[in-house]
Amino acid sequence: MRTLQTFRNAAWLAAISGTLVMSAQAAEQKRDPFYWLSEMNKASAVMVVEQNIVPKELGARIADAVSQVIADGDKPGAGRSGNYLIVERDLVKVGGPDITRLHSGRSRQDIGSTAQRLAMRDDLLAAFDKLNAARDVLLALAAKHPDAIIPAYTWGVQAQPVTLGHYILAYSSAFARTAERMREAYARLNRSPFGAAALGTSSFPVNRPRLAELLGFDGLIENSLDANQISPIDSGAELVSLAEAGALTIGTLIADITQQYSQSQPWFLMTEGELTGTSSIMPQKRNPSGLVFLRAQASTVIGHAQTFVMVAHNVAAGMSDYKPSINPLQGNQPNNVMREAAALYDQFAAIMKTIVFNPPRALAEVDGDYSTTTELADTLQRVADVPFRVGHHFASEVVNYGRGNNLKPSEIPYAEAQRIYTEAAKGAKLADDKLPLTEEQFRKSLTAQNMVEASQGIGGPQPSEVARMLKAEQIKLMNDRKWLDDRRNSLAAAAKNLDMVFAKLKANAK
Repeated sequence: MRTLQTFRNAAWLAAISGTLVMSAQAAEQKRDPFYWLSEMNKASAVMVVEQNIVPKELGARIADAVSQVIADGDKPGAGRSGNYLIVERDLVKVGGPDITRLHSGRSRQDIGSTAQRLAMRDDLLAAFDKLNAARDVLLALAAKHPDAIIPAYTWGVQAQPVTLGHYILAYSSAFARTAERMREAYARLNRSPFGAAALGTSSFPVNRPRLAELLGFDGLIENSLDANQISPIDSGAELVSLAEAGALTIGTLIADITQQYSQSQPWFLMTEGELTGTSSIMPQKRNPSGLVFLRAQASTVIGHAQTFVMVAHNVAAGMSDYKPSINPLQGNQPNNVMREAAALYDQFAAIMKTIVFNPPRALAEVDGDYSTTTELADTLQRVADVPFRVGHHFASEVVNYGRGNNLKPSEIPYAEAQRIYTEAAKGAKLADDKLPLTEEQFRKSLTAQNMVEASQGIGGPQPSEVARMLKAEQIKLMNDRKWLDDRRNSLAAAAKNLDMVFAKLKANAK
């Protein structure tokens, strides 16, 4: 877990630079612009030989040159440019000008568009992985206290009692929808623009499906103008919207937890440690610094997502300004926003692991207010056929009496309830003005446990529904993890195949 100071530094750096550094996975594998350009060069070398665009002997020399440039770039401290013209200069130094035939039917336009998708593909899967880990933490919390009573609020006022399981599963459901959108987006993202040249293809018989296969794409962006000039706009917007959706969900939950932190005894409390802060003057304070910085981090993700959309909107097609560079240190690009989202999910999971829930305190908060009086009105209608509006008016007057006399719902005298009902019934001109509930029924209708258990609607807080929804969310998470494993295995297999056919290209000409 990162320390609070590290977290502050990350949030600050993100705020001033508009970016986070490359993910740990990407850094370990050197999946930087140079890496992706090298992968494209390997794929092109294989394809130009297979299509007889260059003879096998030259193809072998091209492959040797590509291998040498890759090896040089892998040396400690070596430069690793993502600019094709710089890499091509290095290729020519190794193999001479004929090596430039590797670029037959290509352009920096389709190279850039393809590199963007390759990097974004990695970043989407990395963010998906972090999202799944965050969902796992939430589901564990829901499973630990599924039926514990907590207050729920509307307009900032206690509205009805629910259960912790019901509350947490609401956010888990939102994350599951984000995961569903990410899977759908991946299917559109993992389409290859490679071989489209600048925008209108070329006179070389470039085998675009073969290039797509070698790089692990599931298909093509067929229209060559769309491939390089149009699709980066909407594809980028789709990805930043996914990051934005997750940040909004996190921000909502964190704001809710932070708000109740003002209570003298919160029912959600962060374990004291690296993600809490103390005051320099007030020894009693344990500030929820981690929560505050996490929400700021979510705001940064949302802001960068909006920045991409606005910049893309204000640049004409065919211009490169808005297009996401795969350099992780350049600007507010979709892949950078997705990396920020991955870091956000990671920090969110770390913070939620520190949350300690206090069931008695949450129940006391419910019992100290009148959020169960909706069930009093409902009980009157179900049990005694009292019109809802009459029952609602009676329940509202019970609340006024109780609050006016500083009483909790359980402390309302039954005799006063009878009197209040009689007045309400007479005002509504009911034939029978006697409270049609026994004292036991009246008291039971005002308990939080009764209100929760009496719920019958699909998706309600009743234990049976919480148990069903929890199981369903766990199954969704399991399936999403399998989906991620399948995608990564497929990409690993494609990379392995590319290495194999590329090595064979060199071996066949020797």
